[in-house]
Amino acid sequence: MGKIIAIANQKGGVGKTTTSINLAASLGVLEKKVLLIDADPQANASSGLGIDVDAVELGTYQVLEHSISAREAIVKTDSPNLDIIPAHIDLVAIEIELVDKQEREYMLKKSLVEIKDDYDYILIDCAPSLGLITLNSLVAADSVIIPIQCEYFALEGLGKLLNTIKSIQNIHNAELDIEGLLLTMFDSRLRLSNQVVDEVRKHFSSMVFDTIIRRNTRLGEAPSYGESIIAYDATSKGAVNYLNLAQELLKKNS
Repeated sequence: MGKIIAIANQKGGVGKTTTSINLAASLGVLEKKVLLIDADPQANASSGLGIDVDAVELGTYQVLEHSISAREAIVKTDSPNLDIIPAHIDLVAIEIELVDKQEREYMLKKSLVEIKDDYDYILIDCAPSLGLITLNSLVAADSVIIPIQCEYFALEGLGKLLNTIKSIQNIHNAELDIEGLLLTMFDSRLRLSNQVVDEVRKHFSSMVFDTIIRRNTRLGEAPSYGESIIAYDATSKGAVNYLNLAQELLKKNS
């Protein structure tokens, strides 16, 4: 039975898409069968894995509106054991189109039922908002990874996200678990980075992943080549960090 993990934070620029792409690729390299769902209209997870987003005709939008099955939207990537359901800018429209639908929060959950057993892990790259697409992702998920950047405003908005998760647990998805908080963009030279790590660990202790994602130029370069960090530079700090995260996740779920 596959596990569905949403990667979410309504704050932009915290490393959600970087984490989605590279955690998915790392799990694939570790011989797990993985599906990445791009649930962000910016479609960066799709382009970051070499998909021409302008040419996407079947993707998350069609899956959410139930005009096709999830299986029909799956595209193979060059990364081992990794498939993707890509996104296109038209995904923006789904927020408006789902408003009048019955059980609008469950559209993604229903679509994934038929493919859940085909994969070890299904990762969902959420948009930087708490709109209907992210709500659908959290209702469909078994757990959520929350990336937090090691910067001044790190904890801003985290309370709001945790409250949203709590209300989803109460109303739509009692099984939704917090997989962990992931510290990203860490720079050991900065006192502030170290303070944020201490602060997050002090407040959330066991909820925080041991693995920390360090600032790494190669991580920023890889998407422009349409590659994960594993394919782009497997010896870089970024690749090592994400492989460690994948191993920690597997250990946690063994």
